[in-house]
Amino acid sequence: MSIKVDTAMLMAAGLGKRMRPLTATRPKPLVKVAGQALMDHALERLESGGIKRTIVNVHYLADTVVAHVKTRKSPMEMLISDERDKLLETGGGLMKAALLLGDAPFVCANSDNLWVDGPQDSISMLSSLWDDERMDALLLVVPHAHATCHGGPGDFHMSADGRLRRRKPNHIAPFVFTGVQIMSPRLLCDPPGEAFSTNIFWNRAIESGRLYGAVHNGLWFDVGTPQAVPIVEAALGYA
Repeated sequence: MSIKVDTAMLMAAGLGKRMRPLTATRPKPLVKVAGQALMDHALERLESGGIKRTIVNVHYLADTVVAHVKTRKSPMEMLISDERDKLLETGGGLMKAALLLGDAPFVCANSDNLWVDGPQDSISMLSSLWDDERMDALLLVVPHAHATCHGGPGDFHMSADGRLRRRKPNHIAPFVFTGVQIMSPRLLCDPPGEAFSTNIFWNRAIESGRLYGAVHNGLWFDVGTPQAVPIVEAALGYA
């Protein structure tokens, strides 16, 4: 059953260590690519996909991210989940923001990946494929061969019905996680601690057969290092 997802979480609290020296004086979400801050690329895609309300978590150089959010001219409501006291990682960040996220499925997106929609809007596609009876999370994945600037061995294998399973050790997996997903709030329970990875939630969903994937039909870039920026800009035709 498809749903209308209108709430999102934008992960913007990381230290950006791999992006140094660009992140020595600015947080990674505010590093500019093709004339625009990374987080603005993501927020524009979320808004075009029908998101009306986005929670942004902050930690490293938090004041600059908060100030940037305040300057955005957009009808989308923006809320801050403050992690200044302690970086909670992705899973802990979701737990802290759980009350703001509400009791309906929501989009979660990383701020350091840049995607360009293909024939179909990616957020709308995920919403149309969501089945609450079968799924706890639906991940947007991209074929390994099309994961620009991504040097890893891949993340997932996908079965014919869309279920995801982990890459086996010392193997290459055909799909890479894009950093964009729909999650059910029922996953946000029983945290193993205060700071932990979203992988904990995924592992639970895999064990119950409720982690699914959908293949991205546009461009996707892993903008994790300074060296990736000019490659991405050239691919986007930015001079």
